[in-house]
Amino acid sequence: MTTIVVVDNGGQFTHLEGRALDDIGVETGIVENATPPDGIDADGIVLSGGPDIDERGRSGEYLDADVPVLGICLGMQIIADEYGGAVGAGEYGGYADVTVDIDDETDPLVGSLAPETRVWASHADQVTALPDGFDRTATSDVCGIEAMSDTERGLYGVQWHPEVAHTERGEELFANFRAICESDD
Repeated sequence: MTTIVVVDNGGQFTHLEGRALDDIGVETGIVENATPPDGIDADGIVLSGGPDIDERGRSGEYLDADVPVLGICLGMQIIADEYGGAVGAGEYGGYADVTVDIDDETDPLVGSLAPETRVWASHADQVTALPDGFDRTATSDVCGIEAMSDTERGLYGVQWHPEVAHTERGEELFANFRAICESDD
């Protein structure tokens, strides 16, 4: 069975990420972001959302775990920051229902959601410049970089929360990530 571990960055929806993965038949567990990655045996990693990039713990170390990584909200921002991208305040704080346009229909994470999908997202902070090697895979009127990927390194991020009921097709996004993890074996 595929195992995907969720690294908890203090987000209010982290437990729902674990539940969503469990619902699609993935063995999962949630670990605190202070947990050393070398003790984790998984086929993939999810970096959860959370309130503050300065409280990322050891999340950046998981990017070297040689398995696919999905960053959700703050998790995506951590990936961008670790690889030289930029993170800054968004113009729209708080959570909102947002229509996201998929830029890359071939992207293994978000391509199947094309041409657009409705999501629940917070834009208090967001990725404002892509790191080298990453492609923007989704955008919206609220945020220029709603999703990004570096398929060569197996690193993916979404600004929105696929684990909440307000996000359409969130389960599909998690299933796409499971497929990425299974094809990486």
